[in-house]
Amino acid sequence: MYQVGITGGIGSGKTLVCSVLESLGVEVYYADREARRLMNNHGTLKGAIIELLGSRAYRGELDRQYVASRVFGNRELLEKLNSLVHPVVREDYRNWVKERPEGMPYVVEEAAILLESGASRFLDETVLVYAPLELRIRRVMERDGVNREEVERRMMHQMDEEEKRVLADRVLVNDDREMLLPGVVTLHQEILKKTKSL
Repeated sequence: MYQVGITGGIGSGKTLVCSVLESLGVEVYYADREARRLMNNHGTLKGAIIELLGSRAYRGELDRQYVASRVFGNRELLEKLNSLVHPVVREDYRNWVKERPEGMPYVVEEAAILLESGASRFLDETVLVYAPLELRIRRVMERDGVNREEVERRMMHQMDEEEKRVLADRVLVNDDREMLLPGVVTLHQEILKKTKSL
């Protein structure tokens, strides 16, 4: 089955692109959401996180605020956490793909750090949803009710968008000037065409 990765920095609109694809019948694996589920429910992973960050990492469920306060600003700790979480998410994604119905032309994996984590190498192609920095900051501030400093702190841990543009196979621009919907529909049609010729 053909596998497409969709990525983009925080506030780029990658989830919006995926929701349009879902409305066109494409099944989407949301890696960041599934990572949160696995961090709460996967016994081995949960144990490894407690070993790394201490028992305060969980208060029944993962204490995301506490974990963020520990790892953001500490690159080494963030990398260690990612090295625990990414293989488990990768395995979960592979199992999810195996469970998709026969004859489905393609599936999508949506992940914020698809390129940074190296997960993109397991996919057939990657699509970057691109938006200018200032627009992304404004969107996240409005969406999450946070200040600029908080948004910039989150962005520090993501690869620069210009670097991502070079690494991605395709770029969808979501800058509030170009119409996004026609671009997503064209992307869908081009992928369908490509999968028919395989």
